[in-house]
Amino acid sequence: MSDYYNAFEISPVPAPGPDAVPPEPFHGIYGMPAFVNIPTADLAASVDFWTRGLGFFELFSIPGTLVHLRRWAFQDVLLVAAASVPEQPPAMSFSFSGVLNQVDSLAEACRALRPDAVDGPRDTPWNTRDVEVVTPENARIVFTAAKPFDPATQEARNLAAMGITPPGDTSGDNGQHA
Repeated sequence: MSDYYNAFEISPVPAPGPDAVPPEPFHGIYGMPAFVNIPTADLAASVDFWTRGLGFFELFSIPGTLVHLRRWAFQDVLLVAAASVPEQPPAMSFSFSGVLNQVDSLAEACRALRPDAVDGPRDTPWNTRDVEVVTPENARIVFTAAKPFDPATQEARNLAAMGITPPGDTSGDNGQHA
């Protein structure tokens, strides 16, 4: 028995599959459990890239100081005015989840705005398809989407080796932890 259990009901991310539908952008106000602050020397250019390329919307702003962007619930970014930004992207990245049918269009939208700033899409050993984007602020952002689970794949074997079983599999049921 593992320490993992199915808790998909607390996430806005839909279960992976060919018909997965992304949730609507979330306009509610809540206490943010996590968010990222990104300094920018050009708020307008940053907002343009994040909205047209990465699919965020402007939740609110403090003119000339801060713009709060969001996609789904719990996908919050604060663009903060700064005198300058790093010249090189950091090794660290920040990831946002989506659904598989969004990956190619997001990569294309970002390439249209910044052709040399997009790497991927590429498949990962943990069963996702990812696109890495370097934003105008030199932030390294990864857009990730789970692929449908196929128990015959190496990715499924990788997950099983970690004790992660697909939703509906009760062999490692940990209901007492829920």
